[in-house]
Amino acid sequence: MNLKFLGAAGQVTGSCYYLEGPGVRLLVDCGLHQEREFLDRNWDPFPFDPQSLDAVLLTHVHLDHSGLLPRLVREGFSRPIISTGASLDLLPIVLLDSAHLQEEDAAYKQKRHAREGRKGPHPEVPLYTVEDARRVMPLVRAAAYEEPVPLAGGLVAVLHDAGHILGSAMVELIVPEDKSEFHVLFSGDIGQPDKPIVRDPSVFARADDVIMESTYGDRNHEDPMNVEDMLADVINRTVRAEGKVVIPTFAMERAQDLLFLLSRLLRQKRIPPVPVFLDSPMAVDITAVFEKHPEVMDQETQDMIRAGGHPFSFPGLHLVKTTEESKAINSVKGPGLIMAGSGMCQGGRIKHHLIQNIGRSENTILFVGFQARGTLGRQILEGKSMVRIHGMNFSVGARIARIQGFSAHADKRGLLAWAGHFQKPPRRLFLVHGEPEATESLAAFIRDNWHWTVEVPGRLGQWTL
Repeated sequence: MNLKFLGAAGQVTGSCYYLEGPGVRLLVDCGLHQEREFLDRNWDPFPFDPQSLDAVLLTHVHLDHSGLLPRLVREGFSRPIISTGASLDLLPIVLLDSAHLQEEDAAYKQKRHAREGRKGPHPEVPLYTVEDARRVMPLVRAAAYEEPVPLAGGLVAVLHDAGHILGSAMVELIVPEDKSEFHVLFSGDIGQPDKPIVRDPSVFARADDVIMESTYGDRNHEDPMNVEDMLADVINRTVRAEGKVVIPTFAMERAQDLLFLLSRLLRQKRIPPVPVFLDSPMAVDITAVFEKHPEVMDQETQDMIRAGGHPFSFPGLHLVKTTEESKAINSVKGPGLIMAGSGMCQGGRIKHHLIQNIGRSENTILFVGFQARGTLGRQILEGKSMVRIHGMNFSVGARIARIQGFSAHADKRGLLAWAGHFQKPPRRLFLVHGEPEATESLAAFIRDNWHWTVEVPGRLGQWTL
């Protein structure tokens, strides 16, 4: 069995792993490259024939894991895409939104480049279209957690709860080998324990080869018990200044985590009742899917629902879907809170809210998620005094704040705790899905302290399993 790393190797995004063995060709994930320096990779030809694949195993629906599926299907893939039931319901929302943005961005670039008399590095056409995204949906097949799924070549896949976002999975591949078998484990994105809504990540006693994420491999989050205090402090400080809190929000999980905590803070009277706008049609639709799948939520959230509480609703909350409703937020005077996508400020409605709010000292731009290198969110977070949005320069006058404890990724402590459940070292631990500094830091720690064989693959690196 050969394993080739097509993305999330030497970078955070673009998760995609190609496996080929006797009678079987598989992908685990098929994600977008989202770092600015790697965007061209989304247009590269696939280094395999999409028609030859037997299946795609999807860890979860974040675009850096699922966002190239429409291209894959357009270029000939027609076999099953295996995911959890929650991911099956979430995927059309995520991919259709992405396709709409691809079409919208291409149209905007056509106009801007024509006005400026220049051309970009790629044709001014979308990477894929809404119709391409729609063609993905009939191929998706749901599998329950812990359910063995037979594959070509005698392989069996088992999905385990990753505790990252609703429906997220770790993929275990059981590969026949002579009279025995070996286990290949893809961690996907490993969640934090004791997070709202989702359950804790699965742990394992054995695996032969492990492909493990390393997003926060070089640092730890703040104490998650302090996240509510920090959120309340940011809101209260900004409200006293008569300003607005603007939160670039990932529509998946982060928006729902925020609604959950805001609801609790308001019930406890720890923040004042101010208008709260969830300005993301996708986040609104995703919240409805969350309500449909209480069976994969943690015990606290299930108990709240049974007791008649609503984890995603409270007085003063406005769920914004139309463009007109979004524009109307600009006319709301006084303090408030605006959550809008995208989470790294790379597109979507957050850019318009930044234009309106980033220059005003009474406002706060609050980051609650990872900001990949080269993204607009990373530029703001790193303290640039001037940023470019929609082709224009804007001074940064707002207060910039960050709460890392919201992260849906395990930090260094969490990653080591997860790996520490193996009763004996795997043959090899492959570290992926991290910026080079984070990945190398974690690799060095595990090599030096645990004496494991740790590989840090580069893109297109290949190993025999």
